[in-house]
Amino acid sequence: AALPGPAPADWVQAPLDPAVRAVLVGFDEHFSYAKLCQALRYLLRGGTDCLLVGTNRDHRLPLEGGAGIPGTGCLVKAVETAAQREAFIVGKPNRFMFDCVASEFQVDPARTIMVGDRLDTDILMGNDCGLTTLLTLTGVTALDEVRGHQDSDCPARRSLVPDFYVDSIADLLPVLGE
Repeated sequence: AALPGPAPADWVQAPLDPAVRAVLVGFDEHFSYAKLCQALRYLLRGGTDCLLVGTNRDHRLPLEGGAGIPGTGCLVKAVETAAQREAFIVGKPNRFMFDCVASEFQVDPARTIMVGDRLDTDILMGNDCGLTTLLTLTGVTALDEVRGHQDSDCPARRSLVPDFYVDSIADLLPVLGE
C-alpha cells in the first residue's frame, strides 16, 4: 500500500490491524519505504510483545555468471535498524528450522547431509546441527575461502569448514545413480 498523504505526519495515520502480533521479514521484491514504515509502527505499538522475525540474513543472492542481487538480509537489516532491535532468524544458520523438521520427521543427524553453496548459512547450520556437510562451489563461496577457514585456529572460523565439497551439484549425479 502507498503511504497515506504527502507528509510524515500523514504516514502514521494509516490504520493498524489490532490482531498483528509479529512482523515477518522475508524476500520481497516489492519492499518499499511504506512497508518499512508500517513494520516500524507495528513494532513500536506492540513493543516486545510484537515479534520481529526474519527468514534469513543472506546479504546477497548469487546469479549465474557471478552476478548477484541483494538478499533478504538487507531487508531484515533495514527493519532492525528502524526498530533498533534484532530480529529472530528462523532460517539458516539458526537451527530452529532444522529442529522443527527433525522433530516432525525423526531425522537422524548422523545419516543426514546438508548440501549448500554458502559457508555462513548452509555449512554453519549443518555443522551446528551435527550433520555431514557438502559445499557446492557454484554459489557465493570459493575454495580459497574454505582453505582460509580450515587453516585458522579460530573455532568460529573452523565451524564454517565443510566435510566435503564439489564443483557443482551435478557432480553428485553419477553417485546418486548407483
